[in-house]
Amino acid sequence: MSRRLIVRPEAEADVTDAALWYEEREAGLGVELTTEVRSAIRRAVQNPLIHLRLRKQPEVRRVLVRRFPYRIFFVVREEDIIVFAILHAARHDRHWRRRV
Repeated sequence: MSRRLIVRPEAEADVTDAALWYEEREAGLGVELTTEVRSAIRRAVQNPLIHLRLRKQPEVRRVLVRRFPYRIFFVVREEDIIVFAILHAARHDRHWRRRV
């Protein structure tokens, strides 16, 4: 089954802020972060049910970003995958729970 990907504006802002922060540290690193985030989202869309389930209703799952300490939180619906948060691993879970 093919699901439609929806990336909420808050999640886009999360990755934009993180990419800008990394880019200030080293040129090109922000682009690398963005590339890794896209790759992780593709993995989530291709096979969402293999990723760790954090909540049953709504069904919230998490995929990890390679090379960078970020977690992507998404909701699985019958026809959609909704990415609603992209957070640094050091951030507390309450940050994504407020957005569900």
